[in-house]
Amino acid sequence: MEELELKSVIKVCQMQELTPDEQHLMELAIEATERSYAPYSKFCVGAAVRLENGVEIIGCNQENVAYPSGICAERTAIFAAGAQYPDVPITTLAVAARGTDGELQYEPISPCGACRQVIIEAETRAKHPIRILLYGRKCVYIVDGIRKLMPLTFSEF
Repeated sequence: MEELELKSVIKVCQMQELTPDEQHLMELAIEATERSYAPYSKFCVGAAVRLENGVEIIGCNQENVAYPSGICAERTAIFAAGAQYPDVPITTLAVAARGTDGELQYEPISPCGACRQVIIEAETRAKHPIRILLYGRKCVYIVDGIRKLMPLTFSEF
């Protein structure tokens, strides 16, 4: 039997080490956490995407008592971008969250499996990876493409 080892490379930095454009996008994601509708989990997530044309679009999680009828912040932002600019690729995705105590998460959070699959589809559609910035008060993770988080993808790209 043979073993296949999969390795992810994730850069770790401080917010001030990001480019000014990345810092701005991250601030939009942090602000979007305040717009979250999360009365059940109290876990407020915000996301912001930058498109190739420079347009920035935010999203936040929207819960529903009829779980799983809600939607995550990442998918909200990505789907809004696709609805408004269907032929413009996403270049960067920033994600931040506030925990049940209302404070920004100390450690960066990562997209759920459904969001990862949607990010894969966005990359496949654009035929290039999306730079992913995951915020935490401790540090920011930088992931150059969703395949670093989900290497065995279900896609054509």
